[in-house]
Amino acid sequence: MQLSDFNYELPADLIAQHPLANRTDSRLLEVKAERGNHAQLIDRQFKDILNIIKPGDLLVFNDTKVIPARLHGKKETGGIVELLIERISGDMQAWVQIRASKVPKTGSIVYIHNQSGETFPVEMIGHDGRFYEVRFPENIFELLERFGELPLPPYIEHQPDGEDAQRYQTVVAKNPGAVAAPTAGLHFDEKILQQLKDLGAHLASITLHVGAGTFTPVREEDLSKHKMHHEWFSIPQETLQAIEKTKQQGGRVIAVGTTSLRALESQALNQHSSGETNLFITPGFEFKTVDCLLTNFHLPKSTLLMLVSAFAGMGNIRAAYQHAIDQKYRFFSYGDAMFLSRLENTNS
Repeated sequence: MQLSDFNYELPADLIAQHPLANRTDSRLLEVKAERGNHAQLIDRQFKDILNIIKPGDLLVFNDTKVIPARLHGKKETGGIVELLIERISGDMQAWVQIRASKVPKTGSIVYIHNQSGETFPVEMIGHDGRFYEVRFPENIFELLERFGELPLPPYIEHQPDGEDAQRYQTVVAKNPGAVAAPTAGLHFDEKILQQLKDLGAHLASITLHVGAGTFTPVREEDLSKHKMHHEWFSIPQETLQAIEKTKQQGGRVIAVGTTSLRALESQALNQHSSGETNLFITPGFEFKTVDCLLTNFHLPKSTLLMLVSAFAGMGNIRAAYQHAIDQKYRFFSYGDAMFLSRLENTNS
C-alpha cells in the first residue's frame, strides 16, 4: 500500500467550519459495501439512522471528554511557545507537541500564562521523535481548566468560542483526556439516544482518549514504514459482555466512530481490555468484532481514511467520497456522517 492510494481532491468550501444548528441536522450517506466496488450509496438525513438500526443492534460510543489541551507560554529567553497535549501520562506529566521558533531543551522551563496574567512553570523532561514529555507543578486537569484552550482541529479556522465549547463535545462525554472529539458521536442528542433505546437497540461505551497525533500527516509513501501514534483506551467488562450477547443473538455491533472501532479491534487482537494502542488498520486487516461503522468523512492521506477503506473496501470508499463531494456533503469534524457496512472481503 502506498500513501498516494489514499489521496483525493476536496474543495475547500466543503470543510465544515461550524456545527449545524442542531446535532441531528447532519446528512448521512449510507454505504452498503459490496464486492467488486459496487457499493449502494443512499443519501439520507442523520435522523434516518432510526430506520437503519435494528432491534438487538448494539451501538458502542466513545465516552471520552475533550480537555482544554492547548497552552500558551514563553521560554526562559522570552521566546513564544505553544504546547498541545498529546496524551496525559500521569497526574503531573504529559506528552506534548510544541510550536516554537526553537524547541526548548530538556531541563529548561516554559512559563505558561493565561489572559488573567497568571503563570505556572512547566519543565521539559525528555522527548521521543516529534513529542516532548513535560512535568507540571500540580494536577494537570486543574491547571488545564484555568489555563487551557479548546484544541480545535487545524482545518477549523476560527478561534474557539462558546459554541465550540458545547458542540465540540459529545453528549455522552464523561471521562476527560481527549484532545480531539470522537466526531461520529457529535451527531447524537439525548432525544435520538432515547429513540434508539425505544427501538430496541442497545447502547454501550468504551473510552479512548483521542490524541493530537490523529491529525499528524502520514509522511511515508510506503505505509509499512509509518509509525502510528499511541492512544490510551479502556473497555468496561459490561461492554464486552454486551458484545458477546449481541453476537450470540444475531445482532450487529456498530462502532460509533473510528476510535470505538480501534479500541474494540485492539481488544480482539490482543485480548487486553485497557492500555495503549497504536493499531494501524489498512486494507487487508481482518476485523473480528465490528459489523458496521458510523463515521465522518476523513482527511486525504490520513490513517482514518485507510481504516474506512479497510472496512468497506477501497473502491467502495472512493466511490462514496466522490459521491459526497458531488452532492456537497460537509466534511471533517463538524461535517456529515457515513454509515458503513463491513465488506467481508476486505481486500476488495
